[in-house]
Amino acid sequence: MTKFGIIKERKNPPDRRVVFSPDGLKNAKSKFPEASFVVENSDIRIFKDQAYKDAGFEVANNVSDCDVLLGVKEVPISDLIPNKKYFFFSHTIKKQPYNRNLLKAILDKNIELYDHEVIVGQNGFRLIGFGRYAGIVGAYNGFRAWGLKHDTFQLPKAESLPDQIALESELSKIELPNIKIVLTGKGKVGGGAKEILDTMNIKEVSVADYLNKTFDEPVYVQIDVQDYNKRKDGIVKDRSDFYKHPQEYISNFMRFAKVSDMYIAGHFYGDGAPYIYTREDVKSEDFNIKVVADVSCDIDGPVASTIRPSTIEDPIYGYDPEKETEVDYKDPKAIVVMAVDNLPCELPKDASEGFGEMFLEHVIPAFFDEDSNDVLEKARMTKDGKLTERFAYLQDYVDGKE
Repeated sequence: MTKFGIIKERKNPPDRRVVFSPDGLKNAKSKFPEASFVVENSDIRIFKDQAYKDAGFEVANNVSDCDVLLGVKEVPISDLIPNKKYFFFSHTIKKQPYNRNLLKAILDKNIELYDHEVIVGQNGFRLIGFGRYAGIVGAYNGFRAWGLKHDTFQLPKAESLPDQIALESELSKIELPNIKIVLTGKGKVGGGAKEILDTMNIKEVSVADYLNKTFDEPVYVQIDVQDYNKRKDGIVKDRSDFYKHPQEYISNFMRFAKVSDMYIAGHFYGDGAPYIYTREDVKSEDFNIKVVADVSCDIDGPVASTIRPSTIEDPIYGYDPEKETEVDYKDPKAIVVMAVDNLPCELPKDASEGFGEMFLEHVIPAFFDEDSNDVLEKARMTKDGKLTERFAYLQDYVDGKE
């Protein structure tokens, strides 16, 4: 019998999310009666300890007798239990310098680490994540920023609302001018943002109509890599060509920036891809965007006005295109930037429930079907005190050589 422990989140600032809600855990137990689950007590989790007890689960001070420990954010080094299997977002796969010691400790403590970020299916695409909720909250925060910038309406902070339904209810009360909104990305993040736009009954239009027509109502367009990039040689190829040869492309986004009032960035940015817009682009008179909700949040990267991440506490800042510096978002020259890098934390209940559904569908079965789809095999970063073959590229990072 495999014994799973739902661990307390200990990272600061506190994260209220959890891998499984009480109902999610009940569902897991009914589907896999041979599994057992223990919940580590927590005073910050969005679901109270009592809710897990009411659902029939043990809540304990100590989960060191569990085989597999399930968390969301990085576990502090001092709290890692040696010789266990752990699931959490380690933020090490891109060689993030601030977590080098964490990965080193995981190896030293003979921990088998499975990173949520590298749990992938046969096609190599991620199976689980919080992307949809980042898109939902990011779009909401973008409209909140619009109201604050233009003094037209006031939306409460997302974190003060209980769930997505409450967010949508608040959005239904506001009135937008006839603005044009461009949304990049058609994955989970872009899909979450689109949910919000559709719930608000904002009309979706084609690329051609968006670029060439004026409307007497707010409209949006959702664009993919082929819409906002073009090959340097002018040849039109399918999107797989862009992913294989990003260096052959240049951005074609300025045609959207010229006619857009608001930009929601929900794309995935791959190594070698061109920047969507540069700091020089933002200086152009053709750059019309006033509010940028940067859900992707790559700093000093493809969305050049995103010069730092913002926080849930203080989610928006201004960017002065001429000086390339941060200014008060109320400044007439300022482009408003919303670049919170932990958006799903603002919707912890919905985000946890959605995450648990994906985890139950794709990961838990692998413990009971001999990992028939290699889900665990592909996501296992460390074993027997060493990096697995798939993650051997991190050895120099662990050794401090890069």
